Amino acid sequence: MSENSQVILFDTTLRDGEQALSASLTVKEKLQIAQALDRMKIDIIEAGFPVSSPGDFESVRTIAEHMQHARVCALSRAVPKDIDVAAESLKAADAFRIHTFLSTSTIHVKDKLRRSYDDVVEMGVRAVKHARQYTDDVEFSCEDAGRTPIDNLCRMVEAAIDAGATTVNIPDTVGYTVPSEFGDIIATLFNRVPNIDKAVISVHCHDDLGMSVANSIAAVQAGARQVEGTINGIGERAGNCALEEIAMILKTRADLLGVETGLNHTEITRTSKLVSQLCNMPIQPNKAVVGANAFSHSSGIHQDGMLKNKNTYEIMTPESIGLGKKALNLTSRSGRAAVKSHMDNLGYSEQDYDLDTLYQSFLQLADRKGQVFDYDLEALMFFNNLKEEDDFYKLNYLGVQSGSLMATTSIKLQCGDEEKHEAATGNGPVDALYQCIYRITDYDIELDKFDLTAKGEGEDGLGQADIIANYKGRKYHGTGVSTDIIEASGEALLHVINAIYRADKIAQIKEQSHLKQETV
Repeated sequence: MSENSQVILFDTTLRDGEQALSASLTVKEKLQIAQALDRMKIDIIEAGFPVSSPGDFESVRTIAEHMQHARVCALSRAVPKDIDVAAESLKAADAFRIHTFLSTSTIHVKDKLRRSYDDVVEMGVRAVKHARQYTDDVEFSCEDAGRTPIDNLCRMVEAAIDAGATTVNIPDTVGYTVPSEFGDIIATLFNRVPNIDKAVISVHCHDDLGMSVANSIAAVQAGARQVEGTINGIGERAGNCALEEIAMILKTRADLLGVETGLNHTEITRTSKLVSQLCNMPIQPNKAVVGANAFSHSSGIHQDGMLKNKNTYEIMTPESIGLGKKALNLTSRSGRAAVKSHMDNLGYSEQDYDLDTLYQSFLQLADRKGQVFDYDLEALMFFNNLKEEDDFYKLNYLGVQSGSLMATTSIKLQCGDEEKHEAATGNGPVDALYQCIYRITDYDIELDKFDLTAKGEGEDGLGQADIIANYKGRKYHGTGVSTDIIEASGEALLHVINAIYRADKIAQIKEQSHLKQETV
């Protein structure tokens, strides 16, 4: 591909993304994210707005000292003091960018700046020239360009380039435009601005109407060669353009778009998780590229196609973004092919079970519990039909006393034909309940995850407990639902323990069968 086919990726997670968080990131946390972006080979990292606070200044300075690949950028308003402070924060870097911005839309010029457009153009020119005293890499942004009259926008872009801007950014600051409209704005600039070949045209789109990624792609098709955004799309209001989505669109549809990036795509998953964790911004399961369901397949028709050829329903692989292979979800929508695939992966041959019988039992169980796991399939195979009423362990009685320092829980647990009693104290009622269950069942279980969520509203609302437990290196998932969250928590643990009990029984059956074969 030619030089003009290279799209520069400009990340503003630490500036536009961070300013929208409920709590600011520490310098150390910002450096962690910046280093992850650097490993991902992001081209430009906008590390902050140095004049806004001493903490932001220190973050930019620290990041500028540590980057190996990415060029560090700092934001400034179009005033000399901002630009001076930005340059000071960046001076540790071998090369850096100063990004200065000024409003250009009619509403911003009139109601925010309260100046004439001639004054605004002059301010922009002065700012660019001032920044050029510190670096030859200066970016100028026309804030709210999406709502700027096209004649004014062309004039501002031409003036900024004449003043020395090497990148001119066209932001859709309030997420107002639609893709065809935004693409036309970029195309018009290329047709009407005589010196536009002397600068890179950039775009910075917000997601207020859910079109930030689409608008950015339309701009690339019209000639823009820098896209600005954030990891996971975090940012002001509805967020920014998600850079991981841009990167995978350009990679997956290179045949259509004819452009590329220098990104290390296999770092996408790790970086996305780090940003989500440090920013306390959970990723919605159905989010493109990095959502938990992005590579999951539940439909039986889809699963059958995936098993025959992954390209039938997967346009990119989990491995391409640094994610391990995802198993097919087993739900009531899954077909025989998915069940057989899981049994194959568990090491069972077709002679070990009757697929028709297993599948019918599987559907009955899936209708009751939603998702079915591998250990459930084994239990279905060995016990023919897995029913909740056949659980070995059942909670017959639960009593709780809570105080400010500790809680006491007493239970009666049905263990097969025998009822056992136990009481325990803990740092909360759930902890005390779990101590009781552990003592009675004598399973060495390690809890990896415990979640409580509300289902419904008001006094009739239900609490749902979801846990993931580790037993002998194997993961088990348990769910409990009740109007009493303590009871729901207990049911979730018993769900796990009954699955472990059945798995142990299966292991014993396998061992006995193996010994018989050796004897024969």
